[in-house]
Amino acid sequence: MAEAEKETLPARAVALAVLAWLVPGAGHLALRRYARAALFAALIATSLIVGVRLHGNLYRPVRQQPLSMLATGGAMGAGLPYFVLRWGADYDGDPTAGGYEYGTIFLLSAGLMNLLLVLDTLDIARGRKE
Repeated sequence: MAEAEKETLPARAVALAVLAWLVPGAGHLALRRYARAALFAALIATSLIVGVRLHGNLYRPVRQQPLSMLATGGAMGAGLPYFVLRWGADYDGDPTAGGYEYGTIFLLSAGLMNLLLVLDTLDIARGRKE
């Protein structure tokens, strides 16, 4: 049996995936999937806005709590909005707020959804999906 061919990622696909991670919807926009780009950008933005309005927790690593690293990775999936909220706006949720837990889920969901959109962008760029 012949040696299995190694599949490499084209540089354009990698660049689009990075763009898709940094700016939600931008990867699909660059691929000229305008309706998807608008829908996905609105979905992520809405989730982030609702999470912030509910004063949810924007995860960050906490010493002696290894699972906080996993949650932080999920939240960072939102790309630039995570970093703008964390360091630009110095956002910190309010655990005493009535919607704190719901807000936390919205913020985490925004990051996880965006990571799925990065994979979608990558599949489209590689020709695996329409």
